[in-house]
Amino acid sequence: MPDLLSVRNLKIEATSYPPGEPPRTLTLVEGVNFDLAKGKVLGLIGESGAGKSTIGLTALAYGRGGVRITGGEVKLNGEDLLKLGPAGIRKVRGAKVCYVAQSAAAAFNPAHRLGEQVIEASLKHGIMSRAEAEKRALYLFKVLGLPSPETFGQRYPHQVSGGQLQRAMTAMALCPNPELIVFDEPTTALDVTTQIDVLAAIKHAIEETHTAALYITHDLAVVAQITDDILVLRHGKMVEYGSVKQIIEAPTQDYTRALVNVRGTKREEAPNQSDTLLKVENISAGYGSLKVLDDVSLHLPKGQTLAVVGESGSGKSTLARVITGLLPPLEGAVSFDGKLLPVALKARTNDELRRVQMIYQMADTAMNPRQTVRDIVGRPLTFYYGLRGREKTERVKELLDQIEMGSGFVDRYPAELSGGQKQRVAIARALAAKPELILCDEPTSALDPLVAEGILRLLLKLQEETHVSYMFITHDIAIVRAIADSVAVMHRGKLVRFGPKSKVLSPPFDDYTDLLLKSVPEMEIGWLERVLTTRRMVSAGN
Repeated sequence: MPDLLSVRNLKIEATSYPPGEPPRTLTLVEGVNFDLAKGKVLGLIGESGAGKSTIGLTALAYGRGGVRITGGEVKLNGEDLLKLGPAGIRKVRGAKVCYVAQSAAAAFNPAHRLGEQVIEASLKHGIMSRAEAEKRALYLFKVLGLPSPETFGQRYPHQVSGGQLQRAMTAMALCPNPELIVFDEPTTALDVTTQIDVLAAIKHAIEETHTAALYITHDLAVVAQITDDILVLRHGKMVEYGSVKQIIEAPTQDYTRALVNVRGTKREEAPNQSDTLLKVENISAGYGSLKVLDDVSLHLPKGQTLAVVGESGSGKSTLARVITGLLPPLEGAVSFDGKLLPVALKARTNDELRRVQMIYQMADTAMNPRQTVRDIVGRPLTFYYGLRGREKTERVKELLDQIEMGSGFVDRYPAELSGGQKQRVAIARALAAKPELILCDEPTSALDPLVAEGILRLLLKLQEETHVSYMFITHDIAIVRAIADSVAVMHRGKLVRFGPKSKVLSPPFDDYTDLLLKSVPEMEIGWLERVLTTRRMVSAGN
C-alpha cells in the first residue's frame, strides 16, 4: 500500500531585507524526507526555529509569512501538491488536509457559535449535507469527551475552557473526514492536567476515525504518547528519523540524546526557610463579582525560590497581581521585609516598586517592538537610578554580560532575537532595578525544553550571585523539582498544600496534588494509557 503522504528533498526559503543592505535569500529547510501511512502519526520535534511548523504546513502546500517552497515533492496519495494551481490547492485545504493550531482561542471567530464553525468546511466543500455535518459534529463531540455534546455546539468560544476549545478545534479538523491532520503544538498552551485530557481525546479520535496525522511539538515526552514514528529536526535539517521506541530508548545522535535527557538542572532545597522576605496573609481577591482567590496565606524566605503551581484558572497569576499592587485584594495583607505594602500600585513608593519586579510569560508582548535592547533594559535604570547616556549604556552592557548574551545585542530590536534571547532580555530588565524579589510568571512555558533549561540555569546562577528571591509561577512539576525550595499548590483559588519542597512532593497527598503529580508526561512508551487506566480505576472505586 502506497504512503498517504510522501515528502522528498524538501527545500523551503525566505527573503530577508536587512536595513541598508541588498535582500538575502535564507534557506529555512533543506533535504527533508519522510513518509506517512494511512492511520499513522508522525511526530515532528525540535527546538524553536527547527522548521517543524514550516514543514508541517507544506502538507497544505502553504508557506506563511513570505516563506516559499522552492524544491522537492510533497505527494498526497501520489499527487504532488506543489504542482497544483490555486484552485486545486483550495480543494485540498479543509477537505483532504486539515490543520489544528496551537492557539484555539485565536483560531475561532468569537462572534459565531462553535457548532457552526465546526461544520463550516464540510458544508463549504460540499462533503456532506447540513444534517450529516451536524450528526458528524455530535459524534466527534462525544468521541472527544466534550461536556453536554448535544448542546456543546450552541456555545460561543468564550463560554468554554481552553482545553475544551482545543478539543473543539480538533473536532473542526476531523469533521470533513480528512485524510490527514496537521497538529501544530495543540497542547503547549495547556496546563498538565488539561493536557492529559486533550492528548487522550486526540489519540482516541485518531484511532476512531483512522485519519493520519503530523504532530508538531517540542516536547518529546508528549510526542512519545501519541505517535508511531518521530522525525527530529534542527536548523531546518533532519537529525534523526525512526520509530518512537528507537528514538526514546536508543537515540543515535547527540542532539536527540540531549532532548531525551533534558531537565538535568536540580537543586536541593534550603534547609532553613524561616527568614521571611514576603508574607501573604489571608488574601482574597477577584475581578468584579468573580472571586478568584479565597483566603490564601504563604511566605517566601530571603534568597530562596517559592514555586506556585496549579492548573489554569487556579489563581496563580492573580496572586502575583495582588503582590505587585496591580490588583488590590478584597481582604488580607501583603508584607515585604516585615512592613505592610500598600494594596494599590499607585500608593507605593518608588523604592517599594523597585524591590519587587516581574518577568512575564510572553516576552514578545512584554516588550515594545520599536525599542532596542538598550532602551528596554535601560528604562528602569533611568526610572530608578537616573542613569543616562554613556553611564546607562555601560550598565546595560554589564547586565547583558550577566545574562550571558553579551554587549553585541545592545542595538537589536525584539524581532531580531530568538524566544530564549527575548526572555533573557526580560530577565536583564528585571535585574536592572536591583530587586529583592522577582515574580516569574511562567517564563519558560513558551520555550522549547533545551532553551528553557538554559533559562532555569541562568536564574539559579543569578540567585547565587545576587541573593534575589523568586516566586516562580508554573504548571510544570519538573521545574518545581528543579529549582524550588518551597512549594504552594493552588486549586480553584484556594491553597491546598504549602511547605518545603521535600514535604509537598512527598506522600501522603491530597487528591488534587496527587492528580497534578501523576499528570506530568514521562519519557515512557505507554505512559498515557497507564495514567488513564489508573484514573478509570480510581473513578470506579469512587
